[in-house]
Amino acid sequence: MSRNRTLTAQAAVPRPSIEIAGRQVGGGAAAYLIAEVAQAHDGSLGLAHRFIDAAKEAGADAVKFQTHFADEESTLDEQFRVNFSKQDETRFAYWKRMEFTDEQWTALAGHAREIGIGFLSSAFSHRAVDLLERLGMPAWKIASGEATSDALLDRVAATGLPVLMSTGMSGYDEIETTLGRLQWAGAPVAVLQCTSRYPTSLEEVGLNVIGELRARFACPVGLSDHSGVVFPAILALAKGADLIEAHITLNRRMFGPDVSSSLTVEEFAEVREARDAFQTMEAHPVDKDAMALALADMRQLFQKSVAVVHPLAEGTLLTRDMLTAKKPAKGIPANQIDVLVGKRLKRSATPDRILYWEDIHEE
Repeated sequence: MSRNRTLTAQAAVPRPSIEIAGRQVGGGAAAYLIAEVAQAHDGSLGLAHRFIDAAKEAGADAVKFQTHFADEESTLDEQFRVNFSKQDETRFAYWKRMEFTDEQWTALAGHAREIGIGFLSSAFSHRAVDLLERLGMPAWKIASGEATSDALLDRVAATGLPVLMSTGMSGYDEIETTLGRLQWAGAPVAVLQCTSRYPTSLEEVGLNVIGELRARFACPVGLSDHSGVVFPAILALAKGADLIEAHITLNRRMFGPDVSSSLTVEEFAEVREARDAFQTMEAHPVDKDAMALALADMRQLFQKSVAVVHPLAEGTLLTRDMLTAKKPAKGIPANQIDVLVGKRLKRSATPDRILYWEDIHEE
């Protein structure tokens, strides 16, 4: 099979896709970009609203929060991952401070809807699922730590909405079990390669896993990144990731444990620009022969013709040391220089002009 036929056959293999609010994710569509706010708002409702505007400004398809209700998901036994807080004595107290009321969550979702960006939030309890379902959230995000929360998985899958499943702390067996549970319940699923370190070193990003996940599971595959730099997301896009999730910060001087794992608004915009550029290039394959014809005028400008090295009189018998190649390629092609050896000039020639066939005797 020829190379062209092989590439055509590969392109003909359909890639899995899901839909989020009518937007195709996977199947060759432009990668779906999620700006993850998580707890970067530090309990400030005003800041949470500002993050929605920032995510829209960065070009994200969706802004994502985390909906926490301390009494429903945590206890006083939970320890801080990073003991960063200057005001919360316990992790439980921190989650309490991160809570918004149902009305406040409704306002956040409404804000996103008004400015035309998708609204997502990870649910960590049944109460959170009930609230987010009432808000009309178009898809669910399952955080890495919820991979074995079977009751929560079943509740989410029962809605029939797409599920974006992170794999930051899971091996392949656990991924297969969780994915199978969701799909068996009828939920469309996308899987995100993720490494649950904050920040994630480049050595541990694991972009190779995206290809392995794609080979193992029939679903869209992407990257949930905590590196705090643009390179993993951009390379994942180049490798064909169907969706990218990256934390976002308004400024690297902001307070909070996730700032070092986040992209600035400007950096997230770079990822979006890369996504759009890659999509444009993928959507416009080039026929090399047709392009060569289209560049005929450019060929004349950049390629060369035969010229003489020094002034020569009419009738001069040409030798190889009298000839060289100079731009443009409108005269005798440079690759015909040896053909001229032994021929005579029909008229005088100077080194500041190229030679044409009419300058040469046809002997």
